Amino acid sequence: MFSQQMVVQSGFDSPLGRMILAATPSHLVGCWFDGQSHQPSPDAWPVDDRHPILMNTKAQLSAYFANPATPFDLPLDLSSGTVFQQAIWRALMGIATGQTSSYGALSAQIGKPAAVRAAGGAIGRNPFTIIIPCHRVIGAGGALTGYAGGLARKTTLLKHEGAL
Repeated sequence: MFSQQMVVQSGFDSPLGRMILAATPSHLVGCWFDGQSHQPSPDAWPVDDRHPILMNTKAQLSAYFANPATPFDLPLDLSSGTVFQQAIWRALMGIATGQTSSYGALSAQIGKPAAVRAAGGAIGRNPFTIIIPCHRVIGAGGALTGYAGGLARKTTLLKHEGAL
């Protein structure tokens, strides 16, 4: 787990609303739409708009919004999650742009086929919205279900990527 004392933040105005980015000296520790579910309070984190990792994250998010096929290459710290959550988050990174997967497929992929609800919980607590593409997970039968940033954003992101 990263030390909260080392975390700094910066804002990013995305086409889908303001985002809060957080980093330690060596890793990105979070990327959330401001006010989304499960977002930690950034109140104790000082603002550092010149932090290299945060500047790089902003550049890569801008590139993604210009061209969704642009891959992310950022040093992510997944230590805020449990071992199970981290496994789900890593599995999410394998869903290609323009593709979708299901909660059941992801839980099966990590060897826990009966853990569909737990997979959904882990996906909802993903601290790297867009970067770890939890928006690419849909319900059984193709239903658009839960997204910590809101279903309207999920729909927009999937359309942006050509998945809808």
